[in-house]
Amino acid sequence: MRIREALTEAEATLASGAHPERAQQDAEFLLLRALAKDKAWLLGHRDEDLSREAEKRLQLWLARRKAGEPVQYILGETEFYGLPFRVAPGVLIPRPETEHLVEAVLRLLAAVPSPSIADIGTGSGAIAVALAHARPDARVTAVDISREALKIATENAERNGMAERIRFFAGDLLAPLAGERFDCIASNPPYVARDDRDVLAVEVREHEPALALYGGAEGLEAYRRLIPSSRGQLFAGGWLALEIGYGQRKAIEAMLLAAGYDPISFVADYQGIARVALARNPTQL
Repeated sequence: MRIREALTEAEATLASGAHPERAQQDAEFLLLRALAKDKAWLLGHRDEDLSREAEKRLQLWLARRKAGEPVQYILGETEFYGLPFRVAPGVLIPRPETEHLVEAVLRLLAAVPSPSIADIGTGSGAIAVALAHARPDARVTAVDISREALKIATENAERNGMAERIRFFAGDLLAPLAGERFDCIASNPPYVARDDRDVLAVEVREHEPALALYGGAEGLEAYRRLIPSSRGQLFAGGWLALEIGYGQRKAIEAMLLAAGYDPISFVADYQGIARVALARNPTQL
């Protein structure tokens, strides 16, 4: 089979799958990964024969993608903030939206020498690794309740040369860090409302870990526990940076005000949706 024919067949296979709107994009992407080539190479080699090994690999991946499995899990990796990360069903796939959180933290700490940062609910380690990579002088700590997630996060720290720069702890939210204080506590906690499960895309609903997705009935459970306890673990003038879900701005702002944070601001994503909450600790408790 020629590469041109394989691409056409791959598109047709995915067009009848869980995500037909991405059939062309996913077919080409998986084909190129099966060939270990880039898009520029494909332009001049469409009439070459597809090797038997590449064809078998492609067919296996197409079957999994047709059933709705995320491409990132199929390939076992993704990119976040320009860095490579291993991903598996035990961790959420890092989203581009979370890069807004990383950028916000870097702006807040730009003038802070050797900042101490805690990433709560680290998952794949994307936030912790990205921050450590961008700030070589930072002291980064990452926590997750899932030991499977911590294993993957540790691998990603090693993969990106950050293993000696990040401490990893297993536990619930800030519990493993009792008695410590930080210049910034960052978190992308579970924030999907339990009743919203059926409206999620099948690749999210059926494949990504529920523990990292659902935040109780309203999606606010983790915030209700993290926000009140976080001020006591921040230095005076330290920052709490939280990724939040659609429509959660008012509820999160009320929690931050009740906890005594001041000032409070929000960062919108490219669609104008409030995506990151930023709150400063005005005093040291």
